[in-house]
Amino acid sequence: MTIDIHPTALVDEAAQIGAGVRIGPFSIVGADAVVGDGTVIQSHVVIGGHTELGAGCQVFPFASVGQPPQDLKYKGEPSRLVIGPRTVIREHVTINPGTEAGGMVTRIGADCLIMANSHIAHDCRLGDGVRIVNNVLLGGHVEIGDHAILAGGSAVQQFTRIGPHAFLAGLSGIGADLIPFGMAVGHRAVLSGLNVVGMKRHGISRDQIHALRKAYRLLFADEGTLLERVEDVARSFEDEPLVQSVITFIRASGERPICSPGSMGAAASAG
Repeated sequence: MTIDIHPTALVDEAAQIGAGVRIGPFSIVGADAVVGDGTVIQSHVVIGGHTELGAGCQVFPFASVGQPPQDLKYKGEPSRLVIGPRTVIREHVTINPGTEAGGMVTRIGADCLIMANSHIAHDCRLGDGVRIVNNVLLGGHVEIGDHAILAGGSAVQQFTRIGPHAFLAGLSGIGADLIPFGMAVGHRAVLSGLNVVGMKRHGISRDQIHALRKAYRLLFADEGTLLERVEDVARSFEDEPLVQSVITFIRASGERPICSPGSMGAAASAG
């Protein structure tokens, strides 16, 4: 498979370009870039820094990938940006590499879709199959689990965790951790139920969804503390792996708040 580089593109000789890669007009690929087989970089794209693009990715016009992070503590360290195979990066997306405080890497999984005008800041970690809709903003050190969906115009505060298969509604701002399979909505997002539509799309069975619903009602009941309810649910649903994944997520929150039902971004802590 031959490499197709448009005559107006600027590709550093030191860049590692895989077989079958296509690079469009006026795009720039830096010396430390690694571009996987079959990736398509359209016109007017900038791939900078120590960026690795997996095989079969697509990068659309005016995306800026791998430029220095917007962190005043960053002093030019050779941090990395790693993007998994078959991920699609649409127009005007910006993605920054990591910093020393975050392990020196920003990592995006396979088969993700990052839509137009979105920003992924330094040290973020995105799982596989994540959907980032138009104009979404991720602060530094954000973690997004597999197959989560962040709808248009939503914003995630730095260090926040979004669990696998969760859904954050459009125009919502969130600064508390969102449980796996949860659905949050609001100006300052509150937990508004479970992402049942997303679970059905991914083949999660009716019985598993029913168990998650029962566990959800118990976890966010009025009685006792969240920590007490977590332990009760852990015992009652010990044979339900999806419920246990929610319990593990909450236990790992430490001092961080958990996005909970309520008004104006009510949050609870499991610590």
